[in-house]
Amino acid sequence: MEKQNIEWGKLGFGYVKTDMRYVSNFKDGAWDEGCLTGDDKVVISECAGVLQYSQSVFEGLKAYTTEDGSIVCFRPDLNASRMADSARRLEMPAFPEDRFVDAVKQVVLANESWVPPYGSGATLYIRPYMFGSNPVIGVKPADEYQFRIFVTPVGPYFKGGAKPITIKIADYDRAAPRGTGHIKAGLNYAMSLHAIVEAHKQGFAENLYPDSATRTKVEETGGANIIFIKGNKFITVGSPTILPSITRRSLEYVAEKYLGLEVEERTVMLSELGDFEEAGLCGTAAVISPVGKIVDGDKEICFPSGMEKMGPTIQKLYDTLTGIQMGRIEAPEGWIYKIK
Repeated sequence: MEKQNIEWGKLGFGYVKTDMRYVSNFKDGAWDEGCLTGDDKVVISECAGVLQYSQSVFEGLKAYTTEDGSIVCFRPDLNASRMADSARRLEMPAFPEDRFVDAVKQVVLANESWVPPYGSGATLYIRPYMFGSNPVIGVKPADEYQFRIFVTPVGPYFKGGAKPITIKIADYDRAAPRGTGHIKAGLNYAMSLHAIVEAHKQGFAENLYPDSATRTKVEETGGANIIFIKGNKFITVGSPTILPSITRRSLEYVAEKYLGLEVEERTVMLSELGDFEEAGLCGTAAVISPVGKIVDGDKEICFPSGMEKMGPTIQKLYDTLTGIQMGRIEAPEGWIYKIK
């Protein structure tokens, strides 16, 4: 299929309307069959549950053109499972996981001309989401829901691509103990908007949130898990209040099985940030964005890897995982879902 006439290498991380999207509705205790539609407008009641009480969850994944010309997705079954977990936490009906994966395939195939070509540096971002759609005025779960998926071609999440970024220790809390920090709910991101706008005004790319109970432990940033390198160790944060990143879980496997690193998932104290040699933010949108500096008030923590390029170990992790995603490196069984 002929590709869209787009300067793929100049794409930022923004929305571009594509041809088709997927829609399924939950009513009377069951999901309908779902379908593709060209209509990008969502029409709901002014009293819809999502508008009154923010009952919504979402996911993010990507489709890639591999070196041999195939179109694939990376571990969509894990996105399906995580979205089901998120839905259950907000008293929403889980969208069937097998249907989630099939819907992803349908939408990508229906928008094949929008899938960026191999080597362009761009990908097709896939956004599944679900929300309470019927009128709700009392504080309670909705009775009806809509599940949708749209896609949009994107470039790098952070301007400058893989150039190291500077982040700050947040002045705000991200998630409460026993709260909703471990699910991908819109409400978690809404509360971070003021903090990220402030950070950007101050010249920082992101906020690094400490735990809200003691503010002594590292948790995650507003949109990504954080990873650290120390010698031969790949270190990630273990906490029940952070989102279980699919990219981070994949990097843990790559670190151990492909690169021979020792993997530690544990509590990371703010006081030990200066002990690490490299740091990075990991997630679907950016894969890994290297961190060159963390600012904590008037204190600067500068990593030896510097501000010019990725540190050597994070570079290997990035190259290996993107190599797997793009088909240049053999993937573990079940990681690559072939769409075409």
